[in-house]
Amino acid sequence: MSSLPIARRAVLADLVPGALARDIALVAAGAGLTGLAAQVAVPIPGSPVPLTGQTFAALLVGAALGWRRGAASMVLYLLAGAAGVPWFQDGSAGLSGASAGYIVGFVFAGTLVGALAGRGGDRTPLRTAGTMVLGNLVIYAFGVPWLMAAASLDLGTALQKGVEPFLAGDAIKIVLAAGLLPAAWALTGKRAAR
Repeated sequence: MSSLPIARRAVLADLVPGALARDIALVAAGAGLTGLAAQVAVPIPGSPVPLTGQTFAALLVGAALGWRRGAASMVLYLLAGAAGVPWFQDGSAGLSGASAGYIVGFVFAGTLVGALAGRGGDRTPLRTAGTMVLGNLVIYAFGVPWLMAAASLDLGTALQKGVEPFLAGDAIKIVLAAGLLPAAWALTGKRAAR
């Protein structure tokens, strides 16, 4: 069986000089950004899951840092929060409750989005939108089953409470990312590496 080589392209973080110290700082900054974005939580009527900016941050971190650093950043966010760092929604900590599955999903979504960005998935608005849609689907794939278990909901009710109220916000976040990431590449002058 032969495999086709897939060329890895740079992600935005690769443009920052340095090596190990850079990577550690970027991983910590990505986790911190996600924690900061979680601090403004807007309750959604009828849903045990609030609206926050952490999903947007997790996906941007994955795209900007690439799959390894993006995954490491989301693992740090998850583990530190589970261990008691109060940087989940509204300064909470611990890995329990209806929202915890979404946080677990950030690890896998950040990894996927980072891998796609490393293959040029963040270079154009259309590619970025597709990359972000896939990242959101991964987050829901972890969040909805966890919500079902945590709140004793059937699948239809979990989708109604844990997905539907967030679709409009997700669309706005995708449009923002589709503008921000290609614009960042254009500003670096590295856009030609598609």
